[in-house]
Amino acid sequence: MRAEYAPYTLLFKNKAVTSRDTLTERHTYYIRVWDDAEERFGIGECALFRGLGDDDRPDYEDILKETCRHISKATSIDEIDVPPLTSLRFGVETAIAGIVSGDPFHPYPSIWSEGRSEIAINGLIWMGSAEEMLSRIDEKLHDGFRCVKLKIGGIDFDEELRLLSYIRNRFTPDMLELRLDANGAFTPANAMSRLEKLSQYAIHSIEQPIRQQQWEEMARICRESPIPVALDEELIGCMDHRRKEELLASIRPQYIILKPSLCGGFRSADEWIDVARKHDIGWWATSALESDIGLNAIAQWVSTKDTTMPQGLGTGKLYTNNIHSPLMQVRDVLRYNPEGKWILPQLRWRS
Repeated sequence: MRAEYAPYTLLFKNKAVTSRDTLTERHTYYIRVWDDAEERFGIGECALFRGLGDDDRPDYEDILKETCRHISKATSIDEIDVPPLTSLRFGVETAIAGIVSGDPFHPYPSIWSEGRSEIAINGLIWMGSAEEMLSRIDEKLHDGFRCVKLKIGGIDFDEELRLLSYIRNRFTPDMLELRLDANGAFTPANAMSRLEKLSQYAIHSIEQPIRQQQWEEMARICRESPIPVALDEELIGCMDHRRKEELLASIRPQYIILKPSLCGGFRSADEWIDVARKHDIGWWATSALESDIGLNAIAQWVSTKDTTMPQGLGTGKLYTNNIHSPLMQVRDVLRYNPEGKWILPQLRWRS
C-alpha cells in the first residue's frame, strides 16, 4: 500500500456568510491511496472545516502525514486503521472504497453514478443583507427549486420574517418547501418565541436552533417547537455508538443532518441512520462545503440509500476553482454524467 496527500485552497465565488463566520476561501486536502498488488488506487477528500469540530488543530497536517505513513506500511486494506479525526476518516474511507470498487471516482457505485437516476437537492440561500437574500431567493425560484434552505440568524430577525412572508405570498407550501438553518443563532431564552413567529410560514424544519451541547434545553425545544427540529452541529464529535444512542434518546429531534466529513465518516453516518431509525427520526445528508471530490462521494453514498427527501448537495457551484467533474446540477436535481471527465488541477503531492 502507498499513500500521499496534497493541500488545496478552494475560492468562493461570493462570500459565504453564516451566523458563525464569513468565508472567502476553504482549505482542504486530498489523499491518494494505492494498492500495488491489485494495481488500483483511490482518492478522497480530507475536508477539514476550520472553526468547526475537533479536527481544527494546529497539528492537523502532521496527523495527515502520519496517516499516510501508516497506510504505506500496510500490506493490505484490512491492515489500515481508521484515523481518529473525522475528516481524515471521510477521506480515507472514500479512497479505500474507490480501491474496492475498482474506480477511484466511483467509491459507492449505483444507478446514480451510471447516470440512470438523479438526486433531489435543496437550493441554499446564504445570509446577506435583506436585498441580497431577496435576490438569491428569486434566483433559486427562477432556477426551479421546489425546496429551499435559508440561513438565518445573521440579520435583523424582523427582516428575516419579512423575507419569509415575501416567499410565502408567492409560493404555497405545496409549491415550495422551506427549510431554515439557524446554526445555533438562537438562545434557550428566545428560541421558542422565535420559533412561534417562524411557524406561521409553514416551515418544513429548522436546523440547530441553539448551540450544541445543551441537551436538556434542546430536548425541551424539540418537544415544544411548532416547527420540526433537525440536529446538525450537535452530531459533530459524537463518534461512539453508545453516545449516539444517548444523544438521540435524550433530545429526540424530528430529524438529523448527516455531514459525513464532520460526523465521523461514512461508517459513522451509517450508524447514525441505524440509531435514528430505531427512534423514528428522519435524516438527510448535506455537504460541508467540500469540493466535487467529497461531494461526489457523499452523493454516491446517498444514492445507495432508500430516501427521496431533497438532500443538501447543491454546493458544487460555490467555487471558482472547483475540481472539474461529471457532476451536473440541473434545476433542483444532481446528476452524474458517465461520459464526463474528472480533471484534477496541478497538485503538490506529499508523503
